Amino acid sequence: MMSQMPQQAALTNCPSCEEPLESGDRFCGACGYDLSAVPAPPDDHPTLAVNGSAPVPPPPPPPGGSPVSPASGVRFDRPPEPDDYPLQAPDPRVAAETPTPAEGVKVCVACRAGRVDHDGYCENCGHAQPRERDHMEQECGPMAAVSDRGLRHHRNEDAFAVGTAALPDGSPASVAIVCDGVSSATRPDDASLAASRAASESLLAALPRGTHPQQAMHDAIVAASRAVNALAAEPQTAREHAPHQNAPACTIVGAVVTSGLLIVGWVGDSRAYWVPVDRSSLPARLTEDDSWAAQMVAAGLMNEAEAYADERAHAITGWLGADAYELEPHTASFKPDRPGVVVVCTDGLWNYAEAAQDMAEAVPLDAAVRPLHGAQVLVGHALDGGGHDNVTVALVPFPAPPQGAGSA
Repeated sequence: MMSQMPQQAALTNCPSCEEPLESGDRFCGACGYDLSAVPAPPDDHPTLAVNGSAPVPPPPPPPGGSPVSPASGVRFDRPPEPDDYPLQAPDPRVAAETPTPAEGVKVCVACRAGRVDHDGYCENCGHAQPRERDHMEQECGPMAAVSDRGLRHHRNEDAFAVGTAALPDGSPASVAIVCDGVSSATRPDDASLAASRAASESLLAALPRGTHPQQAMHDAIVAASRAVNALAAEPQTAREHAPHQNAPACTIVGAVVTSGLLIVGWVGDSRAYWVPVDRSSLPARLTEDDSWAAQMVAAGLMNEAEAYADERAHAITGWLGADAYELEPHTASFKPDRPGVVVVCTDGLWNYAEAAQDMAEAVPLDAAVRPLHGAQVLVGHALDGGGHDNVTVALVPFPAPPQGAGSA
């Protein structure tokens, strides 16, 4: 039985989605957030400036300050989260273990007992039911991607796009884009979706025209940046209820795989890994984070283990968004000498398999021929580790197989 809402939780806006509340509400009418146990508002943790000089410890954030410092070009990727959640998101993998409800009756995924009303809320516990983006899977030719809300977040702020194209000589190309919405920003889910779609569309249009894949990747990131920037150009009336919102933002990482080339591009701390089919060969991380931790390691002030153990590790120094310090798309080109699979993922996965060898051990041995199964296994690896963040991964086999060939 849920307790009555404490006096301190008499809020005017939902702490989860910021929708206006009415007096006496126990659940948010927009997202179903449980208002009976509202945690204290989190403080933002901006960190060091990135200006080419050696990093220095950050000053304490001013009360009520923005998570973005325009002068420093650094923002904290996510606000701190409470240790306990009154209604933790269910593990999507155990849904099949519940009894099959009567035909036409939907049962709540949280309490497993209440009937779901026409508005998508449980009549027993009030929990909002899963939305379309809570768990997504897609196979596309030889590759696949999976995205999951995880076990702690109330929504999925990740997005992905996968597609195939034919180069001018008729050879195949595989494209995968993964984006992670910055949780401390406004509308991070919209930002990641807009960026992934824009980047994918740009690549799939440029590659058949003969644009070099590395140039096409650079241009795709620029297109994604413009799409996210456009989200900030909303009417003034949209800010009447929340005038202090900051611009939507996200990270991006992408891969283009052809018959002989592997191209990666990124901004932020989403990553790409190389895992050879022959596991006696060494795996590798193909990207370098735009983050506080990476800056500290590059400056020689910390080793990688120390830097990523620090609470400031996920302060990002590069992102897509109208308030980004400057856009610096990173691209890299590789010519692998053996078959393998490219793992394109958000930090919701690599937090649980950070080193290249750890990621290789988590990737199933048959991932190159069963990419959807491999992506499902990797998402499960993150959920087993705690699922503290949204989890998104795309698996792209190298080399790209001839057109028409796909996974078994």
